Amino acid sequence: MKFILLAVLLALQVENAGAQRVCGTDTYKLDHYKKTLRQSTENFRIPPRDTVPNEIITIPVVVHVVFNTSLQNISTDQVLSQIEVLNQDYRKLNKDNALVPDAFKAFAGDTRIMFCLAQVDPEGRATNGINRRYTSKPYFNADDGMKFKASGGVDAWDPDQYLNIWVCSIFGRVLGYAAPPGGELKKDGVVINYDVFGSRGSLQRDFNKGRTTTHEVAHWLGLQHIWGDDFCGDDGIDDTPRQKSYNFNCPSFPRKTDCSPNDNGDMFMNFMDLTSDACMNMFTHGQKNKMRSYFALGAARNALLRSNRCDASMASAGPLPDDTIPKKQQPDVISVYPNPVVSDITIHSKDSKTLIGKTATIRNNAGVAVLTKTLKGGDEKLNVDMLKPGFYILTIEDNAEKLNFKIIKL
Repeated sequence: MKFILLAVLLALQVENAGAQRVCGTDTYKLDHYKKTLRQSTENFRIPPRDTVPNEIITIPVVVHVVFNTSLQNISTDQVLSQIEVLNQDYRKLNKDNALVPDAFKAFAGDTRIMFCLAQVDPEGRATNGINRRYTSKPYFNADDGMKFKASGGVDAWDPDQYLNIWVCSIFGRVLGYAAPPGGELKKDGVVINYDVFGSRGSLQRDFNKGRTTTHEVAHWLGLQHIWGDDFCGDDGIDDTPRQKSYNFNCPSFPRKTDCSPNDNGDMFMNFMDLTSDACMNMFTHGQKNKMRSYFALGAARNALLRSNRCDASMASAGPLPDDTIPKKQQPDVISVYPNPVVSDITIHSKDSKTLIGKTATIRNNAGVAVLTKTLKGGDEKLNVDMLKPGFYILTIEDNAEKLNFKIIKL
């Protein structure tokens, strides 16, 4: 399969010169994806249920912004713009749906799937659904490194209750990739390059309408590329026509090949082709049914029907502060260790003068300060013997700078 895809890419390279969408999901499935017997981590009191006909399914989303530079630390407005795009595209409320050619209009469907930023985190605290974390890595390969704290990323929130979306810098030309249903829970979710996420902000010219995320979330919901990732292939859905390969840029309708089943040619405006954002505008009824099938009893996305993580009233405590980017983007200006900690935690700075006059404060999950100390410079130690085991936030700040570190007390 790899060799077929490579041959197709080379054959079409000249014809499709210019900006080209590169989706990493097909390669990810071949190289990194391992389908498993889904071992649910959910602990719901509400019993499993099937979908209700015409039910609007709402999926709680957490956006992990994993950044190394201020440019990668995208704005809240940019994140909100992406949620807006998802809801428009999946509910057939996108204005450019009017551009679907007459030959395909009857096939365009409302998936009745919506998305909301989570209001409650896995610990029951209030959240805005945006989890910002600084990383010392300038970029990640498309191999799941951003999904693990141990490799410079962020661990997934419970995939039975959230759609995890990691927004970061991806090395190379890959714009995003997704873990299809049924894979390892700790790797479940979608990864998007920071400069193609959303419809507002600093974005690549041809990928500035949020359609990369629309496309990858559909992979997460079980859809294949419209050409089935095969030469003159099929995605297994009746109302998407057989297609010779992918399309880039913005073709003119009709786009016919010797693989086309009729004069209508390719459905290149489908979200599951690889055209530019401005040329994507529809899912079909068959694609809708395929995605919704993963919410049925026993299917991989069923647990999300019982997630209450978009209900802010379920939060039991205030939010923990986000990680902040160190001064001048230098991750080793100030460090804390050991972490996890048993008794004494050391605050270290390469320049002993950096800590002079700063205040170190440790807060518990409720945001209450449990230890405060004014720093005098050099390596400083904080004794945390008196603290109960659990998660804490250590804040080091003065009038010019604030740094947050998540601390685990054993």
